[in-house]
Amino acid sequence: MELPMVWRQWLARHDRIRDALPAVPLIVIAAAATAVGTSDWHEPRWDEVVWTALSCVPLAFRSRWPLGIALFTVAGDLTLMTVASHIAPTPAASLVALYTLAALGSRRTAWIVGFTAAVAITGVHAATHTESLLGGASLLRFDFAIGATALGRAVLSRREHLAAARERAERAERMQEEEARRRVTEERVRIARDLHDVVAHHITLVNAQAGVAHHLMRANPDQAYEALAHIKDNSRAALDELRATVGLLRQPDDAPGTRSPVPRLADLDRLVGVLQASGLSVNVARTGDSSPLTPATELTAYRIIQEALTNTHKHASATRTDVVLDYGAHSLRVTVTDDGRPGAPQGAGTGHGLIGMRERAIAIGGTVTAGPRPEGGFQVVADLPLSLARHTV
Repeated sequence: MELPMVWRQWLARHDRIRDALPAVPLIVIAAAATAVGTSDWHEPRWDEVVWTALSCVPLAFRSRWPLGIALFTVAGDLTLMTVASHIAPTPAASLVALYTLAALGSRRTAWIVGFTAAVAITGVHAATHTESLLGGASLLRFDFAIGATALGRAVLSRREHLAAARERAERAERMQEEEARRRVTEERVRIARDLHDVVAHHITLVNAQAGVAHHLMRANPDQAYEALAHIKDNSRAALDELRATVGLLRQPDDAPGTRSPVPRLADLDRLVGVLQASGLSVNVARTGDSSPLTPATELTAYRIIQEALTNTHKHASATRTDVVLDYGAHSLRVTVTDDGRPGAPQGAGTGHGLIGMRERAIAIGGTVTAGPRPEGGFQVVADLPLSLARHTV
């Protein structure tokens, strides 16, 4: 299998030799054909062999000038038939040139030249040999010329078909690679959001509770001990959620490990309890019909509320936050409002929290708006679809 490939590559770099290769079997066949007698073999008719060899010389340039070489070889064979009718070998070089023109040129040109050459060769042969146009030898030359053109067109059609199939395969492979890269990017962004939500929320609480414990350690050891207990609980919860998030990176054949369940809106009470223990008053209200939500919507709503409350506790200098879950006919509106002072210091946040909120909402077909209120405080409003199927129809 490797030797033909090596030869093919070598011939691709030497196009003149590649174009002249058909001359070798043509000369051999011409010598053998002229050596056949009525009863046994005799010495080849060297004049016909020499003429065949000379007529094949232009074939070395057939791929560079297919039309010119086809016309030149056909004209040469017609001239030989006219001035040396006693020789009149089969126009082999013309057939190769017609094939090359059909395989490399346009269909219109190939068939015009091929049909014209077939008629001319047939007519000249019949005239110089006093044969009928419908005679066997004349029709054989006509068939050869038409067959060479048809074969060239068939080869060109097959090459185009293979090229199109190869292009489709390459395009499909590129699309698969692009889809794989897109999925990897989406998964990376999603995991980054989860890590940000978990780390920012729990570490903010741990930092706040550590500050409380440090402040009360001497004045009120009992409250300081309680704050340390909250730090322990929050750090354990952060580790559990981090373990569950990082567990998403495991391969399917990895050993199963302990994974925390996906947070849902039913877990809001626990979230609110942790924040209230840190000194932030949180009030949760639900309005409308509590329609069933998809897990994606529940997780998105929970993470948006978690991030909004974390930002309030960390940046807003607020004492109270109201969370309203308004269940509509087709969407859930989540509103988180705090009473932070106008112009309260905002800290050195990176803004990734708000970006993560919007990305989560957009991923399921929802929206998020956030900004300060004129009367003071900050408000986050998220509109999320109740059903992803209903949204996508």
